[in-house]
Amino acid sequence: MAEYLQVATATETRDDAVKLAQSVVAARLAAGAQIVGPVASVFWHQGEFGTGEEWQLLLKTRADRYAALEVHLLEHHPWKNPEVSAVPLAGAVDYLRWIDKSTQPGLD
Repeated sequence: MAEYLQVATATETRDDAVKLAQSVVAARLAAGAQIVGPVASVFWHQGEFGTGEEWQLLLKTRADRYAALEVHLLEHHPWKNPEVSAVPLAGAVDYLRWIDKSTQPGLD
């Protein structure tokens, strides 16, 4: 079976998060997206300390789809330098099969 990842990014608004999630899932770069928020964020950005609210996207994908997913996120994200991070994902066999099937290009 393929290796799997949970990929995270965040946006400033819920609408931006929904649009980004829809574009990623429609392109079969992720099997699904969960949008969580608003979440409190504390960070350093451009040399300044800041706080704010963001909407977090959690995307489920295969490791071999990550490169294309990252490119898509960076091209379609409203921010110039957004977080795009990934961690390994383990799960139930049927769940992982769903990710496999849902991220196959050209299955529409």
